Amino acid sequence: MNSGFTSRYSVNRLVYLQTYTDIRQAITREKQIKGWTRAKKIALIEADNPHWDDLSMGWYSRPGTPGND
Repeated sequence: MNSGFTSRYSVNRLVYLQTYTDIRQAITREKQIKGWTRAKKIALIEADNPHWDDLSMGWYSRPGTPGND
C-alpha cells in the first residue's frame, strides 16, 4: 500500500469537495485552503456538510460491503 496522506492518517471518508474545469484554479484553491487554520477548514466543511456525511457514498463498491462482494 502507498504510504501517502490517506493511509498515514486513516482517512476514510470525503466530507468536502469543490469542482473546477481549470486545473490551475483547482491548485490555487487547494493551496489557499492548505494555508488556513484548522478552525477555518472545519467551518468551511460544516457550512455545506454539517453532519460530515461521506460525500463519496455510492460512487463505487466497497469490498466487504453486503451486496458488493
